[in-house]
Amino acid sequence: MNLNNFFKIIAISLAIFINWIEVSVAQNLITSGRWVYLADTVMGGVSEGSANIIDTPNGKAIKLSGKVSTQNNGGFIQVRVSMPKGVATEFTGIKLKVKGNNDEYFVHIRNSSSKLPWHYYSKSFIAKNEWQIIELPFSDFSRSSSFIRKKMKIESIKTIGLVAYGKDYNADVSFLDVSFY
Repeated sequence: MNLNNFFKIIAISLAIFINWIEVSVAQNLITSGRWVYLADTVMGGVSEGSANIIDTPNGKAIKLSGKVSTQNNGGFIQVRVSMPKGVATEFTGIKLKVKGNNDEYFVHIRNSSSKLPWHYYSKSFIAKNEWQIIELPFSDFSRSSSFIRKKMKIESIKTIGLVAYGKDYNADVSFLDVSFY
């Protein structure tokens, strides 16, 4: 085998491996291990919380909990994951397997038109006190600002955030599955 063929095989193998990683990330984002916790304290708010990977009888889940406070112009805690470019192109929405405290939570999506921290696309849902599957079509997400595109460009999704937001309350929600459908 000559050197050019060897490098072609390596390049093809790497492309297949990267594509496999993206497909497996699209199947269940919880297991990716790339989640980051954020709170309004980055901008002077006083919300407190945490996000942890927990074991459930059905597998690993992310538990987001804490006290959301709107004092000091705050009002959120979230856990967020970065997405490979174009990973959601073939899909129509986000599917969650979630259990909570019968309160309202949000999915926030940032994409290439989200230039400022408060630019995102959002969809709310109620997390009941039992495991449930919720499907959120991308077409139902609304923009947070008139400075971003009306219609979200799915192919340019950069991050997905699971968020307790917008009012004073105790957040307690777990996500067993976050995937595209």
